[in-house]
Amino acid sequence: MRTIHNTRAAVAVLTMALVAAGAAACEGDKGGEGKGGAAAAAATPPQPFGANGYRGLQLSMTKDEVLAAGALEPSPVSVLNGCTDYAYKGGPAPDPVRMANEAEVHAKAGKALARMDEMRAKRKTVPPLAAGASLKELQEHSARLQEQLQQDAADQKEFAELQKDLDLVTPARKARDEALRATGRVNFGTEGLRQVVAPADARTAEGVGAGSTEEELKRAYEGKELKPTKGGTYELPAESGSGGPDWFYEFTVADGKVAGLALVKHNTYCS
Repeated sequence: MRTIHNTRAAVAVLTMALVAAGAAACEGDKGGEGKGGAAAAAATPPQPFGANGYRGLQLSMTKDEVLAAGALEPSPVSVLNGCTDYAYKGGPAPDPVRMANEAEVHAKAGKALARMDEMRAKRKTVPPLAAGASLKELQEHSARLQEQLQQDAADQKEFAELQKDLDLVTPARKARDEALRATGRVNFGTEGLRQVVAPADARTAEGVGAGSTEEELKRAYEGKELKPTKGGTYELPAESGSGGPDWFYEFTVADGKVAGLALVKHNTYCS
């Protein structure tokens, strides 16, 4: 009886051990699947920044289509110079202080430009004096030239003051770019989509983005019409069928490295 009892006890212990081992194996399999899924997700490369689409945004879309697609936050994050910028979904909230300054700068610049145009329209040049003019005609012509010189001097002085208001746009633009450099932005002008500025971590299909060296940029697009511009950037025609022939990649380069990446549409303007 004792032998049977001992045998039964041994079988029970062995059964429990097998059940526990099986449970541990299942848990191990589950853990492996979880880790494998996470590893697969981590191994999936992010969407490249390109003219054929980025974060649900297509270059051929209208402003209403872009906003309806949910690719952007609903409220503008910049209103500088008459253009409107939106952040990508999950991007920063609007900064009321910076945007109020942008609105003020835009208003001042608009008034300055309007006044400059008015002054140019009113300016009248003194026609040359005909040969054989009389002494009286010479005197009158000289007086008109003197008046014109005085008016030109006054206009130049006013132009210099108006230019100060126009110059406010540059630091305001730098402040906007710096505030949204890491997260990127999408810019709309009078004719719709105008700029798609990449976040700092974005890369093109060729692996070029912020932090790439100038040599890496040139090597990646060798033979593909990459050209330097006067503004310290490089431009490259965007892929065909991406919204029209006016779209270009723009690589901003500073200190031998790519500092910014964007898609820019030429021949479009702010208000």
